Amino acid sequence: MRIRPLHSDDAAAAAELLRQLGYPQDGSAATAARIQAWNADPSSAALTADLDGELLGLIAVHVCPSFERDGSWARIAALVVADTARGRGVGGRLVDAAESFAAERGCRAMEVTSSDHREAAHAFYQHRGYTIQTGRSSRFLRSLGDG
Repeated sequence: MRIRPLHSDDAAAAAELLRQLGYPQDGSAATAARIQAWNADPSSAALTADLDGELLGLIAVHVCPSFERDGSWARIAALVVADTARGRGVGGRLVDAAESFAAERGCRAMEVTSSDHREAAHAFYQHRGYTIQTGRSSRFLRSLGDG
């Protein structure tokens, strides 16, 4: 298994992985366009775990400069491992690659959010040294429409 950048021609497999995560896609063309946008942004990376042409998982990470202090922080925007590949170290390898991407860009911290019902994901992140922030901060979201 090798970790490599996700490419636009991986869109169909990426769309299936995102569907497994609970995010059905609007077709491969839309997924390919998002992959291309992430690849064009030097502050972002979309990576995949590839085993002989089969995508076992993907991760998307974005680096943000801190405003209130020196340095930057990174956020895992998506992480999914194929249903058939879970428990085989794929997620850990993807997170390692995302953390390396962030560290190479001077990030001081990595952030990830995970839906409350994803208890296995929470255990995965805690095992990797991520701490729960519940009670320390709240997440707020406001839709800005279709744009």
